[in-house]
Amino acid sequence: MKLNTLKPAPGARKDRVRVGRGIGSGLGKTAGRGHKGSFARSGKGKIKAGFEGGQMPMYKRLPKVGFRSKLKNDTAEVLLYQLDKLDVSEIDFAVLRAAKLVPANAKQAKIVKKGELTKKFVFKGVLATAGAKAAIEAAGGSLTE
Repeated sequence: MKLNTLKPAPGARKDRVRVGRGIGSGLGKTAGRGHKGSFARSGKGKIKAGFEGGQMPMYKRLPKVGFRSKLKNDTAEVLLYQLDKLDVSEIDFAVLRAAKLVPANAKQAKIVKKGELTKKFVFKGVLATAGAKAAIEAAGGSLTE
């Protein structure tokens, strides 16, 4: 076998169709594009996704679903077991932000009951769920909003 004798298998490669080469070729005159219309024109063969020929498209015929709030969710959740690692007695929003438990874009924080609280903390200006409030008070702490 030599490189100059290599050829693809028979039928593996087809000759490209040459359109617009006379009436005898079967693809003369309109070159397989039909008569008039957007597909007959050059550069006009693309149709936007969802276009249904001028008929009201499906995505506009169907009703809107669900509710999208325009308000951003700016309340960060802080878990009880994360608070147990802090070495302070009074916790407010600034302390949580300094400990990197609250992201920079959050406007307020809410304590959520997950895990256990063993230390006594005094919370100021922080929201809490009912379960978290009970766990804070059970550990001897207090919560003022």
